[in-house]
Amino acid sequence: MSSEFALIDRYFKQPAAQHIAALGQLILGIGDDCALLDVPAGMRLAVSKDMLIEHRHFFSNVDPQSLGHKTLAVNLSDLAAMGAQPLGCLLGLGLPRVDDAWLNAFAKGFLDLAAASGCPLIGGDTVKTPHDISLSVTVLGYVPQTQPALLRHAAQVSDDIWVSGFLGAADLAYRIRAGLFDTDQAPTGQLRSETTSIGIAHLNQTHLDQVNKALDWPTPRLQLGQALLGIAHAAVDISDGLLQDLNHILKASHVGAILYEPLLPVAPALFQVSPAVRQRAILSGGDTYELCFTAPVSARTKITELAKQTGVQLSRVGQIVEAQGIAIFDEHNRLITPAMSGFDHFSE
Repeated sequence: MSSEFALIDRYFKQPAAQHIAALGQLILGIGDDCALLDVPAGMRLAVSKDMLIEHRHFFSNVDPQSLGHKTLAVNLSDLAAMGAQPLGCLLGLGLPRVDDAWLNAFAKGFLDLAAASGCPLIGGDTVKTPHDISLSVTVLGYVPQTQPALLRHAAQVSDDIWVSGFLGAADLAYRIRAGLFDTDQAPTGQLRSETTSIGIAHLNQTHLDQVNKALDWPTPRLQLGQALLGIAHAAVDISDGLLQDLNHILKASHVGAILYEPLLPVAPALFQVSPAVRQRAILSGGDTYELCFTAPVSARTKITELAKQTGVQLSRVGQIVEAQGIAIFDEHNRLITPAMSGFDHFSE
């Protein structure tokens, strides 16, 4: 039977010191009461933390390798939204039992992304839980002292609003897996109609693979976030839905926004579902982990070039305005009132 310390040594103890020593920093990694590291000269420390709970954030039958990847990715996405460069991470792992095959796969997904993103695992804790798996990660990064980070309160009136990548795929994958659509292809608990039919019969295996990959293997936009320093004003990562997360910027900056639905970057598979389901997914669907950011009109050329340099699609989807709230217009310039604004842990 594995002890806590044997589990850590077997699956998670890595030569993190080699990575950070290469950056000219001092570190004491896993194996002591604390990790010790130096923040590079002229930098500020950026810290974020997220939790993932079984049955709430992931299904019990999820591929453990993808779960390991996602556990770190959702935290790296927060660093990306600040324009921060990763420094290291801490993992809190609560398990009801030790499953060697599960741990091998989980550790591979987590540590592969840690290596690829330059964010070594430098410590954490492992405990036994009564029932479900509990995952907690703290990420550390840094931003230049001489350059403003991408802050939610920095949006300015007349800024363009931009979104990276595509929207909606992860939400559709989650709702299909959760069984939120009945065999008559209407959302559970609702009557069938043209506006509620999902039409998932039109989703072929390629479409399903695309949406499942978006849910299970999100890509934190670290390079993009760092490149936006000095170009963009405000940014947020889209974890709980475009409307809800954009609203964090608006409230912090005391401004409003206009969005144009035809400009929103829709994941290709969503063109196979009904307009109502597509609209909900792109406006309110969570688990996206793309960046929504604001930038002055004068930065349009730079941002277009940045899209080419990073290989990430960047879509200009609206403007920041003085009036509070979010106004959304369709292709006929009609005002849209979405049914939901986003995910809330204590309202669903």
